[in-house]
Amino acid sequence: MNSNHILWPVLAQIFLTLIMFITLGVRKAKAVKASAVNRQQAALNNRVWPEDVVKVSNNIANQFEAPVLFYVLCLVLYSINAADMVAIGLAWLFALSRFAHAYVHIGSNYVPMRLRLFLLGCFVLIAMLILAAWKLAAV
Repeated sequence: MNSNHILWPVLAQIFLTLIMFITLGVRKAKAVKASAVNRQQAALNNRVWPEDVVKVSNNIANQFEAPVLFYVLCLVLYSINAADMVAIGLAWLFALSRFAHAYVHIGSNYVPMRLRLFLLGCFVLIAMLILAAWKLAAV
């Protein structure tokens, strides 16, 4: 298996983040057009936006939390030539868990499901960390 393949789930995660930015822009434009927000207040206070905008904004903040660890782990695995089938599978599992998390977060925002998806991603990151440490120790 080509170790470059670990970069595909990284690109997928970046794509998700960009999609959230676009979604945020669309939802904000819709809120402004519907006069659902005071633009002057919104410039200084994100809490004045409607709930559907806040959900996306909060999700974007989430994209710069655990995914940062994912990016680093993928680069570590790649740089030590440990991006094998297991690492790539874990990377895809993490990225897919983030897509599912984002879907729930900006949709129903059902917290118990969001928590399960978040924890799945965290457990995948722990597995990736253990794999990277194991492979690094074997070098």
